[in-house]
Amino acid sequence: MRYEGIVYRPPSEGGSLIIQATVGCPHNRCRFCNMYKNKRFRIRKVAEVLEDIDEAGRVYGGDNVRTVFLADGNTAVMRTEHLLRILGRLNEVFPRLERITSYCASQYMDKKTEKEWADLRAAGLSRIHCGMESGHDPLLRKVCKGTSMEEQIRGGRAVRAAGIELSMYYLAGLGGAEMSASHATDSAAVLNAVNPEFIRVRTFTPMPGTELGEDFRAGRFVPLDAHSSLRELRILIERLEGDGLFLSDHWLNFADISGRLPEDKEVMLKAVDQALALPGDQFRPVGMITDSL
Repeated sequence: MRYEGIVYRPPSEGGSLIIQATVGCPHNRCRFCNMYKNKRFRIRKVAEVLEDIDEAGRVYGGDNVRTVFLADGNTAVMRTEHLLRILGRLNEVFPRLERITSYCASQYMDKKTEKEWADLRAAGLSRIHCGMESGHDPLLRKVCKGTSMEEQIRGGRAVRAAGIELSMYYLAGLGGAEMSASHATDSAAVLNAVNPEFIRVRTFTPMPGTELGEDFRAGRFVPLDAHSSLRELRILIERLEGDGLFLSDHWLNFADISGRLPEDKEVMLKAVDQALALPGDQFRPVGMITDSL
């Protein structure tokens, strides 16, 4: 199998076979992200991807692979007919597959028709990981996310209507103190409109090699401290009305606030309040990840 550069996958795909169908990210302009800055986006030739799948079958054995993640960023942007060929080969080589997943941002989810998503679901694409980050339009513009609240909702609904599981990521603290409440409120509105199976929380931390990282170094951006970040998370949870899983499954989060909505909402809010009662020095330091973490 051939991999180009650092290949990223969600923590929940830690046990998955990774097949790199695309290289880099087609957007790659988010001011907070450094994942694909050293890559120029391209879609790999289908024949090459099929060769990698066949090789993986020989190496791991056809009956031993149960989950597959299609890398890199936004692989679902591929032409549907090409994705269908890849999905078909995966199911041929690995007949015991239980899940095939991919990253896809909202602006690219919104480019496929409902029929295309339904065809992909029928061929085995079972989950999309979407970096929503925020549903607040001014913040989405500020960080150059390339999408909008309306597009987030429309794209997410299209994926869900096809029967594909959707995992949407919320980036706590991305708007700093100025946009904290509106960031949480509008993000809850998007999540309520889409009702994804999974809401996953990540806490924004300035990263080297990013524009927001440079803003942090220059004093133009101040990350939220633990208590402010938790208060923002409380606003988000209070406003959620869906029935999916809420997960804080990342080490940068200030507290593990997880549960199933709506039945665990009060338990999660109580857990936030308990964390808020702790002194500030009980949490990890705030700063750029290479500086103090």
